[in-house]
Amino acid sequence: MPRKEQGWVTFQTSEEERKILEEFCQQSQRTKTEIMRELVRGLGKQYAPPPSVPTIQKAEEDAYTNEVKLFSQKKALKVSSRNILKGIVKRVITGAVNTEVTVEIVHKVELTSIITRVSADELELSEGKEAYAVIKSNDIVIARE
Repeated sequence: MPRKEQGWVTFQTSEEERKILEEFCQQSQRTKTEIMRELVRGLGKQYAPPPSVPTIQKAEEDAYTNEVKLFSQKKALKVSSRNILKGIVKRVITGAVNTEVTVEIVHKVELTSIITRVSADELELSEGKEAYAVIKSNDIVIARE
């Protein structure tokens, strides 16, 4: 159930349109909600409202700018996970939706994680770069300073 501050968007589609959406979701391994959000965000990039009107894209850019400022000042990354292992990216195999990232923690000790392609792009992961394997329960996520 969405939070109160979130909104619902409901619209009707033809049977053919619904099938197209469902097939696309299945092929891309994403939900209808994820696809619709991506489409709306794409509209935000094409449509430039007057400067006084805040946009989701602007809020995301501001958040990204704040992240960059934090990391450029070399502040410590704070996460709740207790198992954070620094390593070097050894392999990045990019697929249509997901990316497989292998990080070498120590000589011949490698951890592999499958993350979204978008996350891998945002982290600018490539072979030879430093990264962190953050282990929480049964998941391993990848982070960078």
